[in-house]
Amino acid sequence: MAHSFDIILRNGRVMDPETGFDQVCDLAVKGGSIAAVGHLDGSAEQEIDATGLVVAPGFLDLHAHGQSVAADRMQAFDGVTTTLELEVGALPVADWYARQAKQPRALNYGTAAAWLFGRKATFGAIELDASVHPIDQMGAGSENMDWSTEAASPEQTKDIVAHVRQGLEDGAIGIGLPNGYAPGAGVKEMADICDLAYEYNAPTFTHIAYLSNIDPQSSVDSYVRLIGLAGATGAHMHICHLNSTSLMDIERVVELVKKAQDQGLPVTTEAYPYGTGATVVSAGFFMDPDFTNRTGSDYSNIELIRNHHRFSGREDMRNAREEDPTDLVMWHFLDVEANDEHRRLLDLSVTYPGGSIASDAMPWINEDGSIYEGLDWPLPENLSAHPRSSGTFTRFLREHVRERSTMPLMEALAKCTILPAKVIESCAPAIRKKVRLQEGCDADIVVFDLETLTDKADFTAMNRPSEGVRYLLVNGEMVIHEGKLETGAAPGKPIKRGAA
Repeated sequence: MAHSFDIILRNGRVMDPETGFDQVCDLAVKGGSIAAVGHLDGSAEQEIDATGLVVAPGFLDLHAHGQSVAADRMQAFDGVTTTLELEVGALPVADWYARQAKQPRALNYGTAAAWLFGRKATFGAIELDASVHPIDQMGAGSENMDWSTEAASPEQTKDIVAHVRQGLEDGAIGIGLPNGYAPGAGVKEMADICDLAYEYNAPTFTHIAYLSNIDPQSSVDSYVRLIGLAGATGAHMHICHLNSTSLMDIERVVELVKKAQDQGLPVTTEAYPYGTGATVVSAGFFMDPDFTNRTGSDYSNIELIRNHHRFSGREDMRNAREEDPTDLVMWHFLDVEANDEHRRLLDLSVTYPGGSIASDAMPWINEDGSIYEGLDWPLPENLSAHPRSSGTFTRFLREHVRERSTMPLMEALAKCTILPAKVIESCAPAIRKKVRLQEGCDADIVVFDLETLTDKADFTAMNRPSEGVRYLLVNGEMVIHEGKLETGAAPGKPIKRGAA
């Protein structure tokens, strides 16, 4: 007997954040696409009873540094179907995509063009090599920090722009612009990069230039600069991790972003629901002689991920960066469990209307600090990253929908799907079919139990998968089935600029 469909999800609560569709009904998949939504009479090779479960578009993560099979698998349990490296990016972009195509990627993937790597290469600090993980490239070049601290000459600026332009030509989804790691880059260079972004109708994904609660060079200064660049060049400035880069100035920064948006400027934001950030130990801002005063944070709030060492001061940190500049650290900048004001500030960024949820997921690393590239499942016990690499979206839904009711489920789902898609879909139209539960769209679907959905990872056990995602389909193929990983599944496809 011929079946009408490949898969039918029966009697789930089907929710499409774009249209507001919210009904208990069926959803059918055929040939990797959504074939029908409604009360269906047809049959399928596989029928799944989704009674009591939410059926939603798979989540789109704009800010995920993992980009490996291990990272995909952990994010699958977090409901993610597309995971993009946009804040940092990669260079050369064509080589990066070619390398990913050889991996059995479970989730859809993509990258921005890495302005920072173009800058490092121009200053002679690194060789461009897509076989080096972007996070390792972030830590490279610490022997001479001119690429971070010095303004580029007109000739150097042309060279940097040329590197980034080639990345866009090779399919990069916009420009990764982590200005905070090279705060010496001047406004002339930034304006030229933003002109390029506008020319290609491609967003920039920005890490603000300064991390400080006090002027000059405060976080507020940085946001005003980015908003000014949007107004002056027309470039879409997407501001990454609103929660962590604003420090104690979140309230003022949120006001500035809203005022800019109310004026129609192309400015968007994202946040993740943790009061702890993560980066490389060689990040220049840690060496600011006035770091503690400017950030309101003691060095003891910074912790080496691989061994949980807490730093005693600036010299301790300097020694660690000299030993291995690519080592990853966590920075506990908000104590949301014990401090109600810190909780309120984090909420302002996470619940910001129109803002996306994005994980800033870190790569999984071995005990020696090297990045794990293996295929073992479950993940080996000795690996570490950051809990946000495992539980960002499930934590957000658990806290803000089920437990604290700060917003209805449909609004929360929009922050995980259609809102991040709107940031990139004019540049990467393929994403339009990946965040909608509508006929003809790609079958990138998460099916979860809202009553049990939860993150399980914490700072002592980062590699615990989230719970509550019962099924996850990527391009119509099951990656999670009845709450268990299909280890042979590798349906992830590249998402590129301009590819429909």
